[in-house]
Amino acid sequence: MCGHIFCVLRRLFVFLHFQIFISYLQFFMLINSFLLILGFVILIKGADWMVNGASALAKKYNVSDLVIGLTIVAFGTSAPELVVNIVASSQNLNDIVLGNVLGSNIANLFLVLGITGIVYPLVVQSSTTWREIPLSLLAVVFLFLLSNNFFMGGAPLISRADGLVLLLMFGLFMYYVYRLSKSDEAPKEEIVSNVSGFKMYAFIVLGLAGLVFGGRLVVNNAVEIATFLGLSEKIIGFTVVAIGTSLPELATSVVAAIKKNTNIAVGNIIGSNIFNIFLVIAVSAVVRPVAFNTVFNTDLYLLAGGTLFLFIAMFTGGKKKLDRWEALILLLVYLGYTGWLVAGEF
Repeated sequence: MCGHIFCVLRRLFVFLHFQIFISYLQFFMLINSFLLILGFVILIKGADWMVNGASALAKKYNVSDLVIGLTIVAFGTSAPELVVNIVASSQNLNDIVLGNVLGSNIANLFLVLGITGIVYPLVVQSSTTWREIPLSLLAVVFLFLLSNNFFMGGAPLISRADGLVLLLMFGLFMYYVYRLSKSDEAPKEEIVSNVSGFKMYAFIVLGLAGLVFGGRLVVNNAVEIATFLGLSEKIIGFTVVAIGTSLPELATSVVAAIKKNTNIAVGNIIGSNIFNIFLVIAVSAVVRPVAFNTVFNTDLYLLAGGTLFLFIAMFTGGKKKLDRWEALILLLVYLGYTGWLVAGEF
């Protein structure tokens, strides 16, 4: 009799502990989900402020919206990738370093441009077609050659010397943007008017802060949820972290497209992709050399192919623009490729 009662009590004890554990998990998921949604809200508001401030800055100093998109907006929306990669590189999380940047660039090109182009067809000016898009392709090819050690031989690695070379390329890109700002190629768009100097800089500073803080909220809580679900480091970097750090680009480009400011929408994406390779990967490698897993070559091939598709798309219609049907192709490719990667985990 006592043995039977003891058995019942033991089962009750195990059951209660299990219920407490389930309640803890539910609380954990609730808190992280709330912070995830809060991060989305901050990101979107930060993107709105960034676009307003950047457009006002372009008008005030007679600088083209394309140049602002390639510099201030691109740097602001690349800040989450930079912060995440510095932390990941210092902890020797190589697959997160690579998965974050390559996944983010693929998300920018296929997901962000796909969604943005469906919202509003993106007219692209001549300099973007003939210079910035080919330059973003060159960045992919350059990273492929360096990471696979085609020049020096040996194990695939992005060394500190490679990081310094990438930083040099970033410097040359910034010089190109400076020269572009002095040219008359890019038309000015009358988007924001009657914005005071204080408001203009406040919009940019608050927008940058919102993008970085919101991006960190999204990434941190999404990574915790994904880690709990048992996903690999590469998949976490390529999907959760990459999509999370691409949310600023998505929010900024969609807001810019709704405002019909396509120069900032496109310049933001192209500039951000160049920043991610020439600056974010470079800084990560300088902090700690990044061992390159050759499985990421497939991602580089996709990124190069998508950039070529974007370049060809500029010549399929009367204007140099990304039409809705072309944007839909980009989005479908992204969904298919990401689904294939995730399916390979199970």
